[in-house]
Amino acid sequence: MGTPAVRIRGLRCRFEGEAGPVDALRGVDLDAAKGSFLAIMGPSGSGKTTLLHNAAGLRTPTAGTVELDGVSLAGLDETRLAELRRRRIGFVFQAFNLLPALTARENVELPLRLDGRRTDPRRTDALLASVGLANRGGHRPDQLSGGQKQRVAVARALITDPEVVFADEPTGALDIRSAREVLGLLRGLADRGQTIIMVTHDPVAASFSDRVLFLADGLIVDRLDRPSAAAVASRMATLVESAERAAMGVS
Repeated sequence: MGTPAVRIRGLRCRFEGEAGPVDALRGVDLDAAKGSFLAIMGPSGSGKTTLLHNAAGLRTPTAGTVELDGVSLAGLDETRLAELRRRRIGFVFQAFNLLPALTARENVELPLRLDGRRTDPRRTDALLASVGLANRGGHRPDQLSGGQKQRVAVARALITDPEVVFADEPTGALDIRSAREVLGLLRGLADRGQTIIMVTHDPVAASFSDRVLFLADGLIVDRLDRPSAAAVASRMATLVESAERAAMGVS
């Protein structure tokens, strides 16, 4: 199988909550093969976004290791880690994180400019067109709908042609048609060799992946290969019911 695109071992993440320490991740192991499409699902508060941020080097774990193509993120200083994120990782933020003073085109090209690389207007236009924004490149974020902002965020994550794309609820703000277009784009990228790791709450979105990992209380508790939307929904219903029973102290 070769070196995984992403390899995680014993990942733990603890932070201080209002009522004391919270263990968001409690020992997660994960391998993502090159060219695979993984979906991560789980009840609210299960640690999905925390896992994504740790895997992408946006947060430092309390314990455990994260490797990108055999390179340990823990062994990189801040400069090298930032360089790795700019050149080898794409991240689609749930909250978009677009710069309000920049146009859609300028937001998409920002990772290249930060890395000191030349931009290619044809490449930028092609990416904007691929997410359905061919005529919105000159618009600022306050002139775009929530779904359009999300698609700009997707295009920005792809502009550097990254080895791994991490996507946090990439279809959460999209209508059904736009969501399917974005999911089809991500599926196509995986089929051409890029690795996709996506957090989602939507069983239909998860059905585009090769495998779904189910998170509960900071641990991977189940897996589903070649998922269908119906099978994903059934597993999620069981997980949510278990989480609700645990919250009420019912065994």
